[in-house]
Amino acid sequence: MGDSSLAIIRRLFVERYDDLKARLTHRLGSADLAGDAMHDAWLRLARIESVGTVQSPHSYLFRVALNVADDQRRREKRHRPTADYHDALEVPDEAATPEETLIAQADLEAFRTVLAELPEQRRTIFLAARVGNMPRQQIADRLGISRRSVTREILRAHKYYLARMKDLKGRDGASGLQEESQL
Repeated sequence: MGDSSLAIIRRLFVERYDDLKARLTHRLGSADLAGDAMHDAWLRLARIESVGTVQSPHSYLFRVALNVADDQRRREKRHRPTADYHDALEVPDEAATPEETLIAQADLEAFRTVLAELPEQRRTIFLAARVGNMPRQQIADRLGISRRSVTREILRAHKYYLARMKDLKGRDGASGLQEESQL
């Protein structure tokens, strides 16, 4: 392909601009990036004097636009600071306060206490359903019981848990568990 091929490719770029930009937008995920790449691709095509043999002009144009977009990304990455020190200094400290740590430890200890008081099968079902997020039918199959029995055991565990937590909170007042949210 010679000069006439380049003229054909340039004409095709203008004629198929919308289709090419739509494909590029889909590929890049941004109409703005695609628009910038299309502009720079046109400038690149305007600068070259000839092209070699091009089997598929549509694919050639798309590849030129993708290459331009890749070049833009590399350029931006090179000029972007590696860290914005002002933002890094303003990161909030999300560590728990000593009081929150003590409350969480008391809540965990209360949970363990109540859990240990449950009958073994009820505890197993409760943990599988609530901690392991296992479907009730799968629990029933593993334990060789009905799905209804699993549901009943979970409800009994919940009721016992709520009653015991009220009792434990009333006794020492240290537990800060949110009863409903833990279930």
